[in-house]
Amino acid sequence: MEQKIEILQRVNCTVSAPLQEKLQELAKLHGQYSVHALCEALCVSRGTFYNHIFRRKEVTAYDKRRVEMKEHIQATFDESPQRFGANKIAAVLADRGVRTSPKYVAELMREMGLQSVSIYSKRDYQKSERLAKKQNMLQRQFKVDEPNHVWVSDVTCFKVRGKYLYICVILDLFSRKVVVHRVSPKNSTYLVTSTFRQAYRNRNEPQQLMFHSDQGPQYTSTTFRKLLRMNKILQSFSKSGRPHDNAVAESFFASIKREEIYRTQYHSKRQFMKSVDTYIEFYNTKRPHSTLNHKTPDGCELLHVQRKERTG
Repeated sequence: MEQKIEILQRVNCTVSAPLQEKLQELAKLHGQYSVHALCEALCVSRGTFYNHIFRRKEVTAYDKRRVEMKEHIQATFDESPQRFGANKIAAVLADRGVRTSPKYVAELMREMGLQSVSIYSKRDYQKSERLAKKQNMLQRQFKVDEPNHVWVSDVTCFKVRGKYLYICVILDLFSRKVVVHRVSPKNSTYLVTSTFRQAYRNRNEPQQLMFHSDQGPQYTSTTFRKLLRMNKILQSFSKSGRPHDNAVAESFFASIKREEIYRTQYHSKRQFMKSVDTYIEFYNTKRPHSTLNHKTPDGCELLHVQRKERTG
């Protein structure tokens, strides 16, 4: 269900759109989600989707093999049910005459968003209990009266020349401004902590700050949570499977994908990073927001400063 919601947020059409339009939108996400999840999200048959994919001239035998292998993986994963990791799935497929390797299966599982359940130890169980107690302090209250009262953050990834690159952003809810962003080849705790530290310095270490994110492992890590506690920052989490709890960050990523990334063919990490930098500069300084009475994020913050100077 979580993947379905995410797909529906990313496509630029609805379930009731013409079939060809739905196929074109789903093709853009091909490789990032399982074919099953894509087709279920927009009510398209898998056979129709495969025909559309294979008719495209740029599709190679390599692409076809990846699609077919993902179907084998999805079927085996569902049969387990959801208990098998890459090693066991590769072994099952080998028994069925499908040649592959655990490394290749692991790569495709990451693309498909598949993760096997863990065999819980007492420590794992206690950790899951702690995670369950994480609270949503924000409660979708996205309208804020002052800058540096609530920051929201998220991480997304893209594949550039066969390698994943991850973007971490921190936005101020008051102005929707991207305070800081970073691009990294690793989706690590360091990516999130370094992004936060830079934002915290840039904004002169604001007090009475709330930091909201999803329950990704980087944000729930001991290192990051300790960093926030040390700076007396209240941490808030979206509920599991509720992307709308972090709608502002989700909306930003939808905008950058639609307006910049999906319109560009990247040939290097450097080109990708420059593209992201350029778009965020445009987003902060030139792109008006309806929620800001059609002002830009920078314009909104400037107006706030001017008002305080007049009243102060």
